[in-house]
Amino acid sequence: MQYASKGFAFPAPVAAPAATADRLLFLLKSRGPASTSALAQWLDTSAEAARLQVQKLVSAGLIEARQEPADDKQTPRPGRPRLGRPRQCWALTDAGYARFPDTHAQLTAQLLGSVRQLFGEDGLERLIAQREAEARQLYQQACDAPALPERLAQLAAVRSAEGYMARAEADGADWLLIEDHCPICVAARSCQGFCRSELQLFQEIVGPGAQVTREQHLLAGATRCAYRITRANG
Repeated sequence: MQYASKGFAFPAPVAAPAATADRLLFLLKSRGPASTSALAQWLDTSAEAARLQVQKLVSAGLIEARQEPADDKQTPRPGRPRLGRPRQCWALTDAGYARFPDTHAQLTAQLLGSVRQLFGEDGLERLIAQREAEARQLYQQACDAPALPERLAQLAAVRSAEGYMARAEADGADWLLIEDHCPICVAARSCQGFCRSELQLFQEIVGPGAQVTREQHLLAGATRCAYRITRANG
């Protein structure tokens, strides 16, 4: 299935894999740390079956246990307690994250380092500006719906096609643009101007009738990037 707009064709967001272990990794990647009971619910299996899968992935070094604070203020979901004692949850390790690799990550980091060394910070800013201009043209052509919700859905489709595992969700009177993966994470760590540029592009696509703010950031230790879109009269 493809998503098309103005002559561009984008593949549909990546579906969850079929193998149980891969599905579990996919769930932890896309939804963040979760308890064994939550994983069992998401996998539609018994707690014992989920526990066996968890132990296999722990032994393989792909996931690890974490103590999640009981007063976590993130969006509630199964396995995320708000009251009582901290609860053990499971999260991806660096090896687990490597199952969702950055595209040519090492080469990208080396190239950015070379640009900085040869042309300085001004040269790097010119590179970011050029990438932003190209992305702006693509996004503006693909995200042309007059209504904000549909335009955000189009933006999420474009971003998913680029590898960001993006989705748009309503959150009360606001909207959230959630990206569960960053295919340019290594590049962004080398130069956070990429993140600044993307935030500016999102604001342009949303338009003056709403405000875009980044609520979660991979580079700040979050498990994903999330942006809140608030209408100006909200």
